[in-house]
Amino acid sequence: MITRTSDAPVAGVQHVQVGPERAGQRIDNALSTILKGVPRSLIYRLLRTGQVRVNGKRARPDTRLNAGDELRLPPLRQSAPAVGAVPDATLIERLRAAVVHRDKHFLVLDKPCGIASHGGSGISHGAIELLRAAFPDDSIELAHRLDRDTSGVLVLARSRSALLGVQAAIREGRVTKQYLCLMTGTLKRARFDVNVPLRKFDLAGGERLVRVADDGKPALTFFRELERYADASLVEATLATGRTHQIRVHAQHAGHALAGDEKYGAREVNKLWRARGLRRLFLHAARFEFEIDGQGWSFSTPLPEELRVVLQAQNP
Repeated sequence: MITRTSDAPVAGVQHVQVGPERAGQRIDNALSTILKGVPRSLIYRLLRTGQVRVNGKRARPDTRLNAGDELRLPPLRQSAPAVGAVPDATLIERLRAAVVHRDKHFLVLDKPCGIASHGGSGISHGAIELLRAAFPDDSIELAHRLDRDTSGVLVLARSRSALLGVQAAIREGRVTKQYLCLMTGTLKRARFDVNVPLRKFDLAGGERLVRVADDGKPALTFFRELERYADASLVEATLATGRTHQIRVHAQHAGHALAGDEKYGAREVNKLWRARGLRRLFLHAARFEFEIDGQGWSFSTPLPEELRVVLQAQNP
């Protein structure tokens, strides 16, 4: 039995004991470091098909590790080169320019719409892979995630203590996550909450869909209207929980799907907003705040220009 942190891919079955430095880390992030050079898409495929085990049980991508856990890693072919292993230089520079904060603990990105937080499911390189290429001497890990179609604050950790601190704050509900979104239709109230459970469904081809379901996980979103237009409202959405697609599905459940939401919105409404110049989902992660050992951290980014232009064209 050995403890591994960052070695090359191995050819045979490996039994790896988790060291204390990985306690609390998600297994998908851990494997990205342990299996250096293995594409993120392959790591997710191994997890989805049950080929990675923790203490003999199948692991999910969001499984968190404990010191002393035993990982079973399947055989991997070292000879097969990763397709598209080298990220596009233009994308690397775009992400480098989008960094809004960097210190010894954190790197904070104003993530553009259209870039996933990480590679996988047909995506060669996400923000984490591009930033690792941009800053090859850094040790960078995702502290949380944003959907591919959501722009805004994405926090990455540059130290193990910072990563564990943010992850603990998220688990304990000590993080403030606020988004700006454009909700279609006319809101009946300027402030309202949506408190309904959500359940994820994995469709063919790796697509993920989330629905309101009694047997889902608890989910709570606070909505506050900031500006009202003729047939939509700019709204601040604050998350009390962090479920996949939470704001989008809660907005739909409230009868006011987000503008530009091709997955949960109405086709005719989205067609109308495209005619008004909206070319993406109107959802932006505006603020991310937390505290670690008595020190507060607050990161924010403004609404992107392509979304501000759409608002400026609307009638109050």
